[in-house]
Amino acid sequence: MPGTKQTDWTPLDQLFKTIESRKTAAADESYVAHLYAKGRTKIAQKLGEEAVETALAAVLDDRQDMIEESADLLFHLLVLWADAGLHPSDILAELARREGLSGLEEKARRSS
Repeated sequence: MPGTKQTDWTPLDQLFKTIESRKTAAADESYVAHLYAKGRTKIAQKLGEEAVETALAAVLDDRQDMIEESADLLFHLLVLWADAGLHPSDILAELARREGLSGLEEKARRSS
């Protein structure tokens, strides 16, 4: 496929480690610690806001805004995972499990 790039997950792994390390930081010294202090509901709300902003950037076909909002979305998703005790490897393992399954087949499996 033209324009296909190899994905390097190292920056996300590094960011996740930083996010986890902020669990014990003071809320007035770290945005991540501030989110943790507000609780999972606030973290989920921020994730939802970023998802909407990413979708709007896509609808407006604003490439740069999509990049920036996607970065915010991934950041807040990683914060939510860390708060829930999940690790990116948990999600990657699930994606690997689904590889080769049709999307319709997977959706039907989860619905039953």
